[in-house]
Amino acid sequence: MVLQNSVARPEIDLEEQRLIVRQLRMELVQQYRAQLQASGEPPIRMMASIVQALERECAERHLDETAMRLEIVNRTIGDVNVRLISECDGEEGGPGDYRRLGDELGVALPGEDLQGYIANGKMYRWLRDQMLEAERLLLKNGFDPRSYDLATVGNPILRGWLAEDMQQWGLSVTAEHIAIGLGATDCMNKVLGGLGPLVRQGPGYVGAVLCPTPGFNILEAQALANGYRVRRIETRPEDCFKMTGGQLARALDEHPDIKVIYLTVTSNPATFAYQPDELRGLLDVLRLQRQRGRVVHLLADLAYVGTGIPTEDEARMRALTSASDIGDQIIYVSSFSKTHTLTGERFGWVTFGDTGLAARMVSSWINSVASMPGEWQLRLMAYYQLFRENPHLIEKIRRLYGMRRTRLRKQLRRLDEQHQLFEHIYLDDDATIYNWSKLREGEDCFSVLEKTGIAGIPGSTFGYSDQYIRFSVGILPVVMD
Repeated sequence: MVLQNSVARPEIDLEEQRLIVRQLRMELVQQYRAQLQASGEPPIRMMASIVQALERECAERHLDETAMRLEIVNRTIGDVNVRLISECDGEEGGPGDYRRLGDELGVALPGEDLQGYIANGKMYRWLRDQMLEAERLLLKNGFDPRSYDLATVGNPILRGWLAEDMQQWGLSVTAEHIAIGLGATDCMNKVLGGLGPLVRQGPGYVGAVLCPTPGFNILEAQALANGYRVRRIETRPEDCFKMTGGQLARALDEHPDIKVIYLTVTSNPATFAYQPDELRGLLDVLRLQRQRGRVVHLLADLAYVGTGIPTEDEARMRALTSASDIGDQIIYVSSFSKTHTLTGERFGWVTFGDTGLAARMVSSWINSVASMPGEWQLRLMAYYQLFRENPHLIEKIRRLYGMRRTRLRKQLRRLDEQHQLFEHIYLDDDATIYNWSKLREGEDCFSVLEKTGIAGIPGSTFGYSDQYIRFSVGILPVVMD
């Protein structure tokens, strides 16, 4: 591909280079928009392709990295890259120096440069020492992580620790209720595979999974791959994009094949969280169905429980766990990826409300991974101890998310004044790592990228209208220009 501008000269100042990037941006957006109309490729992939092509073109022209950073902002990726954290609120090296998180979490290598902060690597080494202690503890208790894990769901000590954590929400669970997996996504796939034989209605027909939209679409793909049908409920802006009890009741009455309900307790992408009374309303519907002889499982995704206000998280979780009479129908999926910024570690686990159901799920774990990797389990045990001994790190991560959300909303309002992009910039429930906003008529993710340099994800990715767009505050800081 050959674009119109000549190669930038080193003597060109920053503002001129930024103008060159904007011109490249406009040309690429126009080109890719035409490709989208011809190919029908999913917009999310197209957005990623535009960003990559733009970054590549700028690098080939030897444009200043500052110009690129200010004019190309990838907000499609949700996960936080602790190596790219540059915010420092207050004294350098102090509690508000968020650059230190990579070092404090043991991710940064000794001597690594974290946006100007040099990591000491103390926690990097501590984690490895803790893995040694964890292995000794397991061997002392008769579990060898280097041999075949027959149960496949993870060692009993780690599962016991996680059960204690779930007890804080009011759940009466033990290690026997817990199964660990390679992240929340892996756990959900295992659960769907394990439930299949229990809810199967006939040869080749498992049943259906109900998915509110907008929602995390990977679960839908997993459901289809495991032989389920997918039923959708389109939520409404006036309900803050949350499924209501009335909607759920109608869906269950209209579709007797629904066997599983997928619920993100704090929503990706819509950023709103269910309130306690809203959750109790949904549980009342399940309770009524059970009284009629119909059992429907609720798959509760807790990925973002912990990114918002702690007292509010506790209230919504206690509302969920208080339904002891239907507790055996609720399956909780948890992860450290978002709440602890440990995406690459793939630390997820499932809490089953019923030990009988947990036992029947083991075959799904065996058929997918055969045996949980021993070294991986030791790493997770080390991280568990890190956060048990340093709870202030969780609060620090929450503060970082809150600061970024506030700055992104402020930035979007300023850009809207300049370009008239948004019909509504939602304020969310001060949770997750996203912003979900409604575009003005005639605008879409491509026009937003062309005018602002910010790449977001269109609503159709989440089963909703492309008049909506999701931005992430995760991988990159919010630079106020």
